[in-house]
Amino acid sequence: MSTPPRLSFSHRAKATPYDRAALERLAAAALPRCLAIAEQHNAPLASLEAVDISILGTAAMARVHRDFLGIPGATDVITFPYGEILVCAHVAATRAPEFAHTTTTELALYIIHGFLHLSGHDDTTPATAKTMAATQSRILAETTSGASF
Repeated sequence: MSTPPRLSFSHRAKATPYDRAALERLAAAALPRCLAIAEQHNAPLASLEAVDISILGTAAMARVHRDFLGIPGATDVITFPYGEILVCAHVAATRAPEFAHTTTTELALYIIHGFLHLSGHDDTTPATAKTMAATQSRILAETTSGASF
């Protein structure tokens, strides 16, 4: 296995509470699993030196969503192929109860989703979205097994 990229976190969502340290631990624990997938697909994650992860508020995420994808409103996660993952804390807080997650766990799921995009996965069709969702859920379960987040 290649050397994992360095993870860098920017916590910019001030209005939504979550456990920053736990989120960083979850992301670091999930990275090797995603890296193994990336190496199988010769995907960008396998060759990146660093992945920058920003946890944003609603307004900032909506701005990026509009400016880069032409879609109004905030979204859960946006991944750039050069190793930047943006996640929205407010969206995570809103959606977490649907899945019996904490906001921190939901944010970790979004980061894993971003890692998987960098590992060669896509969610552009119903079939690929289903596969990606199952993979990210499995990695989250493996990452959180025996831990409380």
